[in-house]
Amino acid sequence: GQRHPRSLVGVSKDESFLFMAVIDGENARKSIGASLYESAEWMSALGAYNAMILDGGGSSTLVLKGKDGNGVLLNRPSGQFLFQNERAVAVHIGVR
Repeated sequence: GQRHPRSLVGVSKDESFLFMAVIDGENARKSIGASLYESAEWMSALGAYNAMILDGGGSSTLVLKGKDGNGVLLNRPSGQFLFQNERAVAVHIGVR
């Protein structure tokens, strides 16, 4: 299958763990993305029993709240025009 950036979420079999992952892509020097099958394999390797792909492309971004309260970008999104540019999106998932 075609490889693209992917945003993934899943839960463990006993539903006690939530897994969130982003696979970067669209940059041959850094990451080429993942196919749907490869994405499923990654989530399984992390320990997810049920998982789904949320989105892909330049909107695939993972941010963690830093010690200072500001967001820390954990991946290298491909963005719209230049690599490592975050794309504005209307939908996100927040976990507290």
